[in-house]
Amino acid sequence: NKYICPIEKTLDLIGGKWKPIILWALVEDEVLRYGELKRSTTGITDKMLSQQLKSLEEDDLILRRQYDEIPPKVEYRLTKKGKTLIPLLEEMCNWGNNILSMKK
Repeated sequence: NKYICPIEKTLDLIGGKWKPIILWALVEDEVLRYGELKRSTTGITDKMLSQQLKSLEEDDLILRRQYDEIPPKVEYRLTKKGKTLIPLLEEMCNWGNNILSMKK
């Protein structure tokens, strides 16, 4: 893919409503199971969560680890590449907090 601007690449990887929220949950808790991610992304459907997790995994931002147990156990965590997003996500969080605290 050709990108006119590096921001396009960033948004391609982490843009949308859910990816930053999923990534932020993994920043805060480091390792989460599917159900925990579902609870931390209030309002997301199972289909959307599965799609977003698959996309983040394909882009090497998160690691999916499945354990051979009954019932099945799957954990998600940030990859080394995913951890490079932490400063950006922290700044997005700080910016959002500042905007929320501003008076109209």
